[in-house]
Amino acid sequence: MAYVISDACVMCGSCQGECPIGAISEGDGQYVIDADQCISCGSCAAGCPVGAISEE
Repeated sequence: MAYVISDACVMCGSCQGECPIGAISEGDGQYVIDADQCISCGSCAAGCPVGAISEE
């Protein structure tokens, strides 16, 4: 199951740096995770300072 980034995203970019496969990119107003690439490792969620990332 892929991870998703909620509207609580503050665009800090920490999640993008944590993703080992580069599945996170800057979207319109928040970062987004490519569900087809996500390997559900949870690194992004662990690195999010505002808890904006959760499993879908």
